[in-house]
Formats: sequence, structure tokens, C-alpha cells
Amino acid sequence: MSAIGKQTTDNGQPSMDQQKQLIKLAHTKMPFGKYEGRYLIDLPEYYVVWYHNKGFPKGELGQQLQLIYELKLNGLEHLIRTIKIKFPKP
Repeated sequence: MSAIGKQTTDNGQPSMDQQKQLIKLAHTKMPFGKYEGRYLIDLPEYYVVWYHNKGFPKGELGQQLQLIYELKLNGLEHLIRTIKIKFPKP
């Protein structure tokens, strides 16, 4: 489970830190490779599955890609796209 999934308030709502992480995820672009410059949520599913099988990179990018994998696996990409629209990058 990613660090994002571990932080909720007593009423089950995402914590402020968790909300900030999701907003950051919505605006993060792939920093290298074939899909450099593409938002992580817009990466092709096969590419994210490939990382899942190969092993995600270390650090924050790896955690973000792992969460993207889980979102795509469960058909929840629309949540991140909605966040990207409702919370535009300053």
C-alpha cells in the first residue's frame, strides 16, 4: 500500500497531507523515457503494467506510479483527472 493510502482522518476523509499528495499526483509528468512530459495518469496502461512487472523506480516517482497502477487497475483514473481540473496547478 502506498503512503497515500495510510492517512485518513477520524471521519474517513483524506487528511490534508493526503489531499496535497493527490493534487501533486494529478499534475506530475513522467520525467524521462518514451513518455517524458506526459501526465502520469495519461500513461498507457500497458506501460504502467510493465513497470508493475519490472519493478517501480525507487522514491516518490515509484510510489506515484504504483498508485497510478492501482487507480488504472480499478478504473478510477477519472478521480485524478477530476482533481487536475478542480485544483489547477498554480
